[in-house]
Amino acid sequence: MLPAPHRLRASDEFRSVVRSGVRVGRPTLVVHALAKQSPPSRAGFVVSKAVGNAVTRNRVKRRLRHLVSDALGSAPQPVDVVVRALPPAASGPLVEDFTGAWRTALGKLAA
Repeated sequence: MLPAPHRLRASDEFRSVVRSGVRVGRPTLVVHALAKQSPPSRAGFVVSKAVGNAVTRNRVKRRLRHLVSDALGSAPQPVDVVVRALPPAASGPLVEDFTGAWRTALGKLAA
């Protein structure tokens, strides 16, 4: 579980990251990232019913939270991140897809 200061909660926060940030897509997920001026880095997750039933969606969210909590600490600058899971996330390679998307998003933010 991410600590409360590291979570995106309000819909306008999600909206600003999705609309203004960089987007990197992979077969199982889409990562939206937006650089911030001040810490802490925050993350939010979107896992729709298209991914599967409640048990499957919660499993995907737990896996993503674990990956993101490790990644936020390695970010060179404060960043807000929204991770949107796609239907193949229920059985796909989340670790490889997230790692690749995260590196690409950080590269785009640095450019």
